[in-house]
Amino acid sequence: MSDLLSKAENFSTDLLVNKLDSNYLYHNLRHTQRVVKSSKELLQYYNLNDSDGNAIILAAWLHDIGYTQGSENHESTSCDIAKKFLTEQGCDSILIDEVCRLIMATKRGHEPQNLMEEIIRDADSSHLGQTSYADTSEMLREELSLLGIANITTKEWRKANIKMFQTEHRFYTDYAKEHWQEGKDDNLKKLVKKLKKDNKTRKKEELKVKLKNQSPERGIQTMYRVSMRNHLKLSDIADTKANILLSVNAIIISLLLTNLIPKLDNPSNDYLIYPTGIFVLFSIASMIMSVLATRPNVTSGEFDRQDVENKKVNLLFFGNFHKMKLQDYEWAMQELIKDQNYVYNTLTKDLYFLGVVLDKKYKLLRWTYTIFMIGIILSTIAFFVALKFYGPERIIELPT
Repeated sequence: MSDLLSKAENFSTDLLVNKLDSNYLYHNLRHTQRVVKSSKELLQYYNLNDSDGNAIILAAWLHDIGYTQGSENHESTSCDIAKKFLTEQGCDSILIDEVCRLIMATKRGHEPQNLMEEIIRDADSSHLGQTSYADTSEMLREELSLLGIANITTKEWRKANIKMFQTEHRFYTDYAKEHWQEGKDDNLKKLVKKLKKDNKTRKKEELKVKLKNQSPERGIQTMYRVSMRNHLKLSDIADTKANILLSVNAIIISLLLTNLIPKLDNPSNDYLIYPTGIFVLFSIASMIMSVLATRPNVTSGEFDRQDVENKKVNLLFFGNFHKMKLQDYEWAMQELIKDQNYVYNTLTKDLYFLGVVLDKKYKLLRWTYTIFMIGIILSTIAFFVALKFYGPERIIELPT
């Protein structure tokens, strides 16, 4: 009989390794070996006669070989393959029928009729009480997905497993109840705990989304943030433009002072006085306008309690509080954050006055560039007219 068990092991191993679809991540050789090991553990406890024990071990090796031909009615397929194999090995019909009966006892929903069926069923589900259950269960979920049988989310799978643990499965043998039930209970607790954690996380996410959709706070804050950033960028651009024009005019005046103006004391260069004067005048005007565009305004930097109580002061602008004591400013800020409308009113005032400042800057910049452009055109025309009509008959290039 030991020779038959060895042949059954080799036969099952060959089929499950070489004939089984690789998508069977759970119902494979590893599962069969686990069922055989658990069956031997139960048989060692119950000490059945050799005939019954060998039938159980044979059924354990052969109960899932039907998966090599598909998952549908795999128990019946396993029986057909097992019958053919055992017949070829010269087994009698009693043993063959007993093995097939035990294979069919592993079918889901079957209620065992005797101890042998209880042993094979408990061995087939022994993984429920093992510490590796979580990994084994995930293998089964992936298998169902890869085979196109069912695409089940992790949460749905946990719910299905909890239901199976609580209402659909139980251990039948006293040994399994004593040695495997505790592990099964621990695995059930872990499943319930993870499901509760998932539900809690989901509720938080749903609440967050709900509050985000129902409350305009986030949109309002984004609006103020974006508007403030755009205003500050525009202010930086205006300052940059003013600095560019200021630098250009400073360079022009420096060149005039070092190269052209010293030559005007020569009577032969009198015709250049007016063009040079126009050039210098417009350059200085452009510089003054550039300075005005970037010059900061100084405010009083003080407020009183009545201003805060009447919500008239903008506490977010330094010019309104830089002379105040820290204690007074802290009090004012506490009053501000107590009232949401006051906060939004303050932000609105801040945006408004930033806009007023930007309007002033860009108007000055527009006039500055206009003056600079007019000055360049007029001075160029003046130089041309002076050289054409009032200059010497032969223009001598002056050294620079």
